[in-house]
Amino acid sequence: MLAGVMGGIARRFGWNSTLLRVLFVIVSLASAAFPGILVYLILWLLMPNEAD
Repeated sequence: MLAGVMGGIARRFGWNSTLLRVLFVIVSLASAAFPGILVYLILWLLMPNEAD
């Protein structure tokens, strides 16, 4: 809910945003090979702004 990354992805694919957020956090915590914070920051920078 910080930058709207998961909400934007969920909206784009028609998924439940809450479920996607929970799944992202679980996968990020469960796997050391999946650096969730880094991926989130990169997606935040790459995703277009809805206001544009």
